[in-house]
Amino acid sequence: QVRLVESGGGLAQPRGSLRLSCATSGIRFSIYAMGWYRQAPGKQRELIAHITNGGGTSYADSVKGRFTISRDNAKNTLYLQMNSLTPEDTAVYYCHAERQISAEQYWGQGTQVTVSS
Repeated sequence: QVRLVESGGGLAQPRGSLRLSCATSGIRFSIYAMGWYRQAPGKQRELIAHITNGGGTSYADSVKGRFTISRDNAKNTLYLQMNSLTPEDTAVYYCHAERQISAEQYWGQGTQVTVSS
């Protein structure tokens, strides 16, 4: 059974930081491309950070320079370090795993991030 379990969300102050984790099981984590998506109220889910199985990263313009995606293949875990948070970062954050060659993709259940003073 494939599981992606996010943690680390919560309430943060503007200009504060949070670190999200996504613990995976049931997949061979190292061969999957991984991503962090977020969905704010009334908006579509958007990809904000992506990391290939080789470690290459890319970011949405809205988070570039503030967020860092990383992976620990030994721990089967994906991370998102979020710095300089603003209220516009308030959303549910989702972990995503994808293997295009086999058309597989999996989602976590999401973790709420709220940025407010």
